[in-house]
Amino acid sequence: MVMHMTKTTVLISGASVAGPALAYFLHRDGYDVTVIERAPHLRDSGYPVDFRGQALDVLEEIGILAEVRAHDTKMRGTTLVDEKGGEIGRLPAETFAGELEVPKQDLTRILHRITADDVAYVFDDSISALIQHESGVTVEFERGTIRDFDLVIGADGVYSKVRQLTFGPHADMLRHLGLSGVGFSTANYLGLDRSGLLQHTPDTAIYLFIPNAAKRLTVSLSFATASPALDRCDRDEQEKAVRAAFTGHNWEAPRLLEAMSKADDYYFSSASQVDLDHWSCGRITLVGDAGYCAAPTSSMGTSQALIAAWTLARSLADAGGDHATAFAAYEAELRPYVAENQIKGQQTATMLGGGATPMGW
Repeated sequence: MVMHMTKTTVLISGASVAGPALAYFLHRDGYDVTVIERAPHLRDSGYPVDFRGQALDVLEEIGILAEVRAHDTKMRGTTLVDEKGGEIGRLPAETFAGELEVPKQDLTRILHRITADDVAYVFDDSISALIQHESGVTVEFERGTIRDFDLVIGADGVYSKVRQLTFGPHADMLRHLGLSGVGFSTANYLGLDRSGLLQHTPDTAIYLFIPNAAKRLTVSLSFATASPALDRCDRDEQEKAVRAAFTGHNWEAPRLLEAMSKADDYYFSSASQVDLDHWSCGRITLVGDAGYCAAPTSSMGTSQALIAAWTLARSLADAGGDHATAFAAYEAELRPYVAENQIKGQQTATMLGGGATPMGW
């Protein structure tokens, strides 16, 4: 008689970077993986993302490093300007671009493509309830049918629904770094080519750049805030706060504020870190920003997500699928790296004497 082994079923919430990367490794190791994403399709906006250190080794292990390199933004550097737009200094490309930088939508598209035939992707839905029991986790969805999974992994960002349902309110776990900002694109009226312009004051930062062969100017307007509360406000309230922060600014501020209101790729976020005493609870664990976001000011979000996915999958493999042992090993190995990145995020947010720094989005 032939015995058929049942595969361990895993639900991953989030289809940005950490989720699909983890899905790749888990499928490779014999898991039955489903990825759920609240957006109706793959996101096609966002700043370019950069890779540093071991993250390049992870891309190589997945088998996509050469393809990712083909999308290198080839940034030349950033010019620092004063309040009138006059040059006062320059920053090398690696300040923002790391060892390799690519548009985020290209990375997510590649990760989705290499996993789409083997992993079940469910878009335009989200988790509404998680009920753990001895043999698994019963998951209720906003739209889909109730299902049971052996493991559930939150890779759904700073405002992770998995974390909220498992560990408690967002406010109890977020450490605000004093910055918020808006990102969008507009016409490249400055004629930039693989270069950036940065103007900062004690309370604001304007960062403009255009990477690679992009035809539109990417804009970041960052400003000092006391809390991340604006993240949950509607666009009108957010724009009102941005306008108030940049009132009286010269240089390109008036034109950029006008372009902001017309942008169809508008995105608002705050620089916040996620601080948890532990990343797992029973059969549920967190990976990437959902569990330990280092904030955009760390410039380590994407690298950390990739390394975390690789570490978690390897820990499960080493533990023979024993999730309790694996989750403990994953956290023990990764926590020092996360702590270092969070310190970087905090230091960068305050390095200009409390002044604002440009944020990713």
